[in-house]
Amino acid sequence: MLRIPRVLFAVLFAGAISLPAMAQTPKEILAEINSEAQASNLAFKGFSAAQGTTFFKQKHGNEWACASCHTDNPAAIGKHAKTGKIIDPLAPAANPERFSNPAKVAKWFKRNCNDVLGRVCTAQEKGDVLSYLLTIKN
Repeated sequence: MLRIPRVLFAVLFAGAISLPAMAQTPKEILAEINSEAQASNLAFKGFSAAQGTTFFKQKHGNEWACASCHTDNPAAIGKHAKTGKIIDPLAPAANPERFSNPAKVAKWFKRNCNDVLGRVCTAQEKGDVLSYLLTIKN
């Protein structure tokens, strides 16, 4: 039987758990959100870019819409409504890094949904918005 010295095992294990999240495409992220939507809603029928457009541009009870910071054109540079910090384009066509890291996507939706809605977005809302963003051309 092959025995791995404890020190070597510890190094290998530490390296494995510190690997960055695998890069994905926005369509792969959308497929994961689709699975989440199917699991959470038996009546789920798919995502709507039109619903995503509406969701993105309208206020939802809080003082902001997604477009408040990301502009009505998600392929353009935005600016945070409160801090004035410049925000890189949100649309994947204009910013290939967007929606390529699952951990960042989860963090982004959590923070921004809370700002806009005052709650976590549903899988339907996330999928609709990403479907809309995927229609934006640079």
